[in-house]
Amino acid sequence: MSTAPRLEAAKRDWGDDETNCTVLHIDMDAFYASLETARHPELRGRPVIIGWLGSRSVVSAANYEARKYGVNSAMPMARAKQLCPGGAFVPVDMTYYRTMSKRIFTEVFQQVTDQIEQVSVDEGYMDVSGALLLWKSPRAIGAWVRQQVARRYGITCSVGVASNKLVAKLASTNAKPDGMLMIPEARQAQFVQMMPLRAIPGIGPSLGKRLDAWGIKTVADLAQMDETALFQATRSHITAHHLFLASRGLDPRPVEPHAPEKSIGAEVTFEQDTRDMTQVRELLHHCCNEVSSTLRAKSLVARTVTVKLRFADLSYSTKSHTLEQPMDTTTVMYPESVSLLRSMLKIPANASDSTPLPREIRLAGVSASSLSDRAATPVQLSFDDMFTGGDGVDKHKSGNSRRGQPDGHPGNRSDARQQSGNHTDSTGAGTRHDDHADTGAGTNTGSQSGNHPSKRISDSQRKSVFSTPIGQSERQPQRQKRDSAPDVSQPDAARSPQDALRKAESALDAVHGKFGKHAAGLGIEHDQWKARQVAGNSHLDPRR
Repeated sequence: MSTAPRLEAAKRDWGDDETNCTVLHIDMDAFYASLETARHPELRGRPVIIGWLGSRSVVSAANYEARKYGVNSAMPMARAKQLCPGGAFVPVDMTYYRTMSKRIFTEVFQQVTDQIEQVSVDEGYMDVSGALLLWKSPRAIGAWVRQQVARRYGITCSVGVASNKLVAKLASTNAKPDGMLMIPEARQAQFVQMMPLRAIPGIGPSLGKRLDAWGIKTVADLAQMDETALFQATRSHITAHHLFLASRGLDPRPVEPHAPEKSIGAEVTFEQDTRDMTQVRELLHHCCNEVSSTLRAKSLVARTVTVKLRFADLSYSTKSHTLEQPMDTTTVMYPESVSLLRSMLKIPANASDSTPLPREIRLAGVSASSLSDRAATPVQLSFDDMFTGGDGVDKHKSGNSRRGQPDGHPGNRSDARQQSGNHTDSTGAGTRHDDHADTGAGTNTGSQSGNHPSKRISDSQRKSVFSTPIGQSERQPQRQKRDSAPDVSQPDAARSPQDALRKAESALDAVHGKFGKHAAGLGIEHDQWKARQVAGNSHLDPRR
């Protein structure tokens, strides 16, 4: 469901020249609510509001009847009930919505072309240049898609037709609900420049304020600026170039049928605002588990960890840390998240968990970005990894001392100390993130005692350990002294700590997949936290 601003004046006939108009943007109309109405006909004509029914829940979707009462997505459910007390409040059923989305893309869109870029569960782009030999007209394709979606599934969609993705998306937004709008290539600049500034993707509250300070209030004003002036206003060459092109109706991005994921995240709203550090850490650990499990399921690794906090006044703050090594385990992600949390709230490293947080937290979440395929991602082992076995114990130290434990984590996290890198953070009152460089020091991950003895490494050894794909063994197996089978009772010295931890968490994934997420845990258990949350957030129930 698009919440972008719309202009009634834009919903008109812009001409019949279809030359180069080969990009279609298809957007389902009030997708969740429309699907619920289609499978529950008794809801037809009534305001339908989709969302969890807890006191802190927000509206996930609302149909057009509900919007007449002022109900919109992301609005607190309590407020929606005040505005529309006679509405039908329906819990979210993401399994059903995803199933229907897959059917629509497969049974309708793919009958036209395989050049489809799905950007969410309810919208996508189509490049129909290869289909025009059969279909002749892009508008004929759009009309057929709309007819098939309505006939097969009982819901409606809106279609934008243009020569690029930006204009096609703006066209579908202004065609809503249940319409189609084609913008000829020669009139794209005119169409875009009549839009409000917030219609341009990437312009949120923070950037909007910066542009307003420069006297830029409309897209037409934006089009009068050159790139140099836009850079001075935005302080970003990338953003300045994007705005320069967008204000002229230009967009060089192709339709990408297999567009890679940019980030994977999880966030949860507390049932009550809290200043309890332990509760926030428990929730971050839960989110790290969700994110790392998804990374492993998709055979991805990430290098950037981001923590998001929303405060009681609905303002938010985010802070990111880019690691030197890729990761896909909670063991690495969680201590990084705790470190970011402390940095965001300016909590001293030596402060105990009983110390009240300086601000009440409404929501917390974790996301991982800078994603890459795990099997194809090289990893550079640290010297510590080269001198330790799979259990994280330094074989060259005396005694059985373990590595230092990262801040905020209960247990030995033998690979967490590998990471140091770049921080970014942002704050705001809206939903956009205003990222900027953070000058803080890298993550504190513990200390070690003792010194490693000097050891010379040959060129062949250096090549073998510094460029090993992360999906393969990160050490060369030790040569067996005899032809007999290895003693399995001994630690596997050929396995790095990261490999061992990944194997442990992957085994836990398998247990969760078979018996449910309540069956086992690794690290901090969250039984009390889950009990506190489940009552108002049924999607957190581990038995589901």
